[in-house]
Amino acid sequence: MLGTVAIVGGSLGGLTAAETLRSEGFGGRIIVIEAESVTPYDRPPLSKQVLAGDWEPDRIVLPAARPERLAELDLEWKTGHAVGLDLADRMVGLGDGQRVGFDGLILATGATPRVLPGMGDLSGVHVLRTLQDCLVLRAELDASPSRVVVIGAGFIGSEVAATCRARGLSVTLVEALATPLERVLGSALGTVLADLHRDHGVDLRLGVGFAGFETSGEGGDQRVTGVRLSDGSLVPCDVVVVGIGVTPNTGWLAGSGLDLNDGVVVDDRLRAAPGVVAVGDLARWPSARFGGSMRVEHWENAIQSAEHAARTLMVAPESGAGGEAYDPVPWFWSDQYDRKIQLAGTCRPDDAIEIVEGSLDERRFVALFGREDRVVGVLGMNRPRHVMQLRVLVEEGEAWDAGLARARALVS
Repeated sequence: MLGTVAIVGGSLGGLTAAETLRSEGFGGRIIVIEAESVTPYDRPPLSKQVLAGDWEPDRIVLPAARPERLAELDLEWKTGHAVGLDLADRMVGLGDGQRVGFDGLILATGATPRVLPGMGDLSGVHVLRTLQDCLVLRAELDASPSRVVVIGAGFIGSEVAATCRARGLSVTLVEALATPLERVLGSALGTVLADLHRDHGVDLRLGVGFAGFETSGEGGDQRVTGVRLSDGSLVPCDVVVVGIGVTPNTGWLAGSGLDLNDGVVVDDRLRAAPGVVAVGDLARWPSARFGGSMRVEHWENAIQSAEHAARTLMVAPESGAGGEAYDPVPWFWSDQYDRKIQLAGTCRPDDAIEIVEGSLDERRFVALFGREDRVVGVLGMNRPRHVMQLRVLVEEGEAWDAGLARARALVS
């Protein structure tokens, strides 16, 4: 029987799980352990509206974190870092020596940005994951740096580059692949994104890697003055933003007995162990829909997985039975310049790709992705209505040829 549920991680996934527990009728203790000391907030605006200076932090506070809602949820809040998990004694250890007992445990510790050699405490070099990261970077952008170098042309790096250009700043975007997001979308769509950056005045350096930082100053008071690239070139700059992906926060779970493999490995109900579930960026689950295991770092997945995991605990906290399988169609969007990119499902560079509406040249299109004779993804650029229409093809696992015909009929 559930008496106390501990939630490690008080951001979107953790708070959604707490709300779901209460809405499902759980009346016991809910203890939330959160490393950040600020009011929980929404992350997507950090690379866009907040970084641009259009929004202030109070605008991105999560609805569940507002005082009146927190009072309704009746949560016990602990600020601190989880440093260990004892499954046998049902305890979470904190950095200050406290131990928090639980009957049910929800793991929602998210992920941490990867870093580059030499970053350390070098002034002017940033990652973007937390509100504090964003505000420190925003202050540097407010000072009108002569050039910003963004390393990594994934979704975060591309959004930061777009935001910096909207502020009128000179931007160099560095990507080791031949085109942005090629590893995900393939070269044809990657070329569209590359041209989008170029048309907005970005100095795009493709197919080159990071080789090191140029700095000024001595000792602990050094500041970046440039970025050296693998082709021997040097890009002078005042500010660098590193966006080369994230790593799931599983270090504190080492030795716990949980299966850790680029995330916390869970079953199709999101259970990592009896009475223990994982959500959001942390969870790696088996997908019958797409085959193999999946770990998804998108906003929508944080909400969906948290709701599902909380219900799993409520249905069968200790047993291996009960509950429904978690196998959603992932959903993601990215705003870059005047383009909105939306993806339902999954895609790989070796998937079949077919443009079913619009054209790449106009940068207004819908593309279907096919794998093993099934529709597995639909991506749109400035085509939100069509993406929503065609998402059903992924949900139903429509055969590829039939899916193409159905898609063209739906968007005509």
